Amino acid sequence: MTRRKEIAVESRIPPLNALKAFEAAARRLNITRAAEELSVTPGAISQQIRILEEHAGAPLFHREGRQIALTELGAELYPLLRDGFDYLKRAGDLLYRPDRRHALAVSVPPSFASKWLAPRIARFTAAHPEIEVWMSADMRLADVSGGRVDVAVRYGRGDYSGVRSEKLLDADVTPVCAPSLTMGGNALRRPADLAHHALIHLRPSELEEPRPDWAAWFKARGLTSIDAQAGPRFDQTALAIEAAAHGQGVALAPFAFVAGDLASGRLVAPFADGALSTALAYYVLIKRSGASTPARAFAAWLKEEAKAAADASVDDL
Repeated sequence: MTRRKEIAVESRIPPLNALKAFEAAARRLNITRAAEELSVTPGAISQQIRILEEHAGAPLFHREGRQIALTELGAELYPLLRDGFDYLKRAGDLLYRPDRRHALAVSVPPSFASKWLAPRIARFTAAHPEIEVWMSADMRLADVSGGRVDVAVRYGRGDYSGVRSEKLLDADVTPVCAPSLTMGGNALRRPADLAHHALIHLRPSELEEPRPDWAAWFKARGLTSIDAQAGPRFDQTALAIEAAAHGQGVALAPFAFVAGDLASGRLVAPFADGALSTALAYYVLIKRSGASTPARAFAAWLKEEAKAAADASVDDL
């Protein structure tokens, strides 16, 4: 094939980002959900779809308000891309499969990774230098039973089929804020004072069970005069915590994720009785049978760390 022909063929291949945006939107039939999955804005998804439609010379979606549906061309294109991305993922799994490189594949939610696991992981490495941990931050259901992931941590009720699930951490929450918000004319001293401060929210995700929110917190305290919906929203707990630490408002955060910040004084819990309990928790998942020795060792270490953290919290009361 001549260079000119090679260029001609390459020019017919649309940009990868446009293909990814279309595949996600076509699978979910929802621009916002596709944007959440790819960690971009809905506007970016729409722009990439327009780029692909320009390549096609025809629309790929019927649009009516916020509702979208595949056109005939879109419906023909979607399964090809779905299968194509699946093959690419399988190829990546083959190349980077941990068991080919003597590594342990660990999948955890992003905020759990940054606020709880990352500050502790060096202790596991020191105790088990022979185990190389490959950690990924993901909220989607992990393929533990299929072997793509050795150990996973997920937020939910613990009722995961085909795997061994053990409770790791409670997910009870409490309001937290920067120390500066407890000083001055509008100082936070009692729950009613929240009317004078921004409430930081965690945006619901279809990838996880719902988390305790401000509406539930106010209801538990009989407060009806404060708008429980106003305020900035974040799609990750860690981002909400960081916003609170920088004085942007008050966030509801799991005790387990803010223990270090509370101990250092970076954050404060302004209300002594601010806790809100939930039946949901963080669970560690491994294969029901046949889990590798490194996987069992890592799961056991996680439970030891969680118990030590819980015991330390009780001692601080």
